[in-house]
Amino acid sequence: MNKPVTQRSSLLQPHRFPAARPLRPAWQWDARANMALWPIAIMVVLHKIFVFGANGATTDDYSTVYNALRRAITGVPIYSENYDSVVPHYLYNPGATLLLMPLAWTDNLSAARLLFIILNGVCIVLGLWLLARLFGFGNRSCVIPASIALAFMTESVGNTLAFSNINGMLFFALVSYLWAVLRNKKVAAGVILGFMILIKPVFAPLLFIPLVLVWWQPFVAVAAVVIGFNLPAWFILPGTNEYLTRTVPYLRIVRDYSNSSLRGMGVYFDTPSWIIVPLWLGFAVLALFGLAALLRWRNSDGLLWLCTTSSLLLVSAFFLSSLGQMYYSMMLFPLLFTVFLPRSAMHNPLAWLAVYLFLSPSEWYSMFWDWLNVSRFFELFRATYGWGMLIIVISVSALVWALPQAKHQHAEISTNDLEKRA
Repeated sequence: MNKPVTQRSSLLQPHRFPAARPLRPAWQWDARANMALWPIAIMVVLHKIFVFGANGATTDDYSTVYNALRRAITGVPIYSENYDSVVPHYLYNPGATLLLMPLAWTDNLSAARLLFIILNGVCIVLGLWLLARLFGFGNRSCVIPASIALAFMTESVGNTLAFSNINGMLFFALVSYLWAVLRNKKVAAGVILGFMILIKPVFAPLLFIPLVLVWWQPFVAVAAVVIGFNLPAWFILPGTNEYLTRTVPYLRIVRDYSNSSLRGMGVYFDTPSWIIVPLWLGFAVLALFGLAALLRWRNSDGLLWLCTTSSLLLVSAFFLSSLGQMYYSMMLFPLLFTVFLPRSAMHNPLAWLAVYLFLSPSEWYSMFWDWLNVSRFFELFRATYGWGMLIIVISVSALVWALPQAKHQHAEISTNDLEKRA
């Protein structure tokens, strides 16, 4: 009898995603919902940018960056801060400093800060629009204004604008990276990721994606961006040697304030290492199993695989690194959009409980209920609980999805063996 034709293994072959699928059919109430939601979305955005963001908060990330860049322009060393204080510190590497230099374009700090907040707000809107388009929603879909309104109501977007930091731009860069990967634009994906890593190394785990796709171009592009900015900056900027001698050692310290990572919570409560280390290892191993299980959907559902894998990589980085801050959670918006797919970790109610914990603007501190400091501790570390819960939900979901496929493949192998023997 004829032998079954076996396909050559594509494990080490460069992966290519299929062409984009057609847009979703219009929902019958879509136009009415779109009409109702756009005015709400516009007002929420205007309030968050021009009132909430402009008013600012105790934490002012922009002024920290601005003053450091102004010192660099005037030839004053930029890495000579007192790291013993709890005020925001300038921690960007020399290459990122060179890239961010245009932020100090004027002597008017207030005008520069407001323009920076507006730019971040616009980038968040563009990122959400591009994300909706990736999931097949047209420009007239109510999903776009709904996602914009809901996103701008979160703690993550609100504090990004109030603290006036760069996370809005990084979110748009993240979605652009996902778009470039899905469109097989390997060099563009690498360039975008290179700028993201240059500004915040927390995005480095996203290199896992081109690694498993067997794409070498993104690695070359990332290296070109990171080295291309750091090399000249090392010789141009004043006091760059202090970045290695003072700033890098500080970055390795797990601080006990404004830190929602697992180790940050451990330091805050002075938890023994024999408790924290096994927990850290357990979550790390679980995340690795989840990443491995998700690989099965790389070919069959690239959008699900990419958004879920990137979110699992990032939430693991926030949770397991030395520093994780709750407003980083904006980078998990792509995972939330997978709820529209037939299969998603977001079909689990525990996933949405986790989302509430790290995205909700609600403050849980209460003097009435704080006789055991429970509400204070819950408010300080609810992002930690949410991130940990999300790692569990994604990884367990991926492992459960993989079981039927593994059984099916095992059955096919057994059938083929029987046919060969026959």
